[in-house]
Amino acid sequence: MRKAKSWFAGMMAALLALALIPAVFAQGTAKVRVVHASPDAPAVDVYVDGNKVLTNVPFFTASNYLDVPAGEHRFQVTPTGQPADKAVIDAKATVEAGKAYTVAATGKVADIKPTILADNLAAPAAGKAHVRVVHASPDAPAVDIKVKGGPALISNLAFPKDSGYNPVDAGTYDLTVNVAGTDTVALDLPGTKLEAGKIYDIFAVGLLADKTLKVEVTTPPVMAAAPAPAPGQLPRTSGEALPLALLAAMAALLLGGGLFVRRVR
Repeated sequence: MRKAKSWFAGMMAALLALALIPAVFAQGTAKVRVVHASPDAPAVDVYVDGNKVLTNVPFFTASNYLDVPAGEHRFQVTPTGQPADKAVIDAKATVEAGKAYTVAATGKVADIKPTILADNLAAPAAGKAHVRVVHASPDAPAVDIKVKGGPALISNLAFPKDSGYNPVDAGTYDLTVNVAGTDTVALDLPGTKLEAGKIYDIFAVGLLADKTLKVEVTTPPVMAAAPAPAPGQLPRTSGEALPLALLAAMAALLLGGGLFVRRVR
């Protein structure tokens, strides 16, 4: 199910612009998307280089990818209505040309932080899907992802790590999320359908303590060719500062506005 939430009509022009961007890397750019995965964080405002560009972005949402010029950019996230100096996230992210990233807001609001994931948008082999699991539940223990009654597909995945992409035969699976090394089932996922040729990011989000732990699934676009995975420690580049108008459009596309789309199957 896809549910688009428009926060202000002025961003529809930006939506049209994004629709015209092909699923390839423009010269000198990276692809970046943002996921709000902090379970107790309120709706937020977003600042880019000190300029407020978005208001009232909710949990759990995943943006489209945007082609972003290589270089360093400053992002600040505040509870809705608060100024930039009250930011709960204040981060400078450097992106490299020809690489793809997901920037996820993770952790409870008291210690919220950005988690940067290296994405691989390469097309799966024939008959395969690519599956990545992201542990984004701050109070849940390390987990195993298992075929029900069968082997573990992913073992001992701890917050806030991801599994990397795994090729899986297309089909329908009864899966469970277990406490690592045990038969204790934290989540039961019967009838999980994986289609050939697709990429799936499976986020375990929410809180175990208040029984809001759940799974959210996003399906990134598949490309005929993808960049090499980005390193865990992002190298810095000498990218020039972006014009303010471009920064505003970039953040609007990344973090919500009219383009923030909840992609859940």
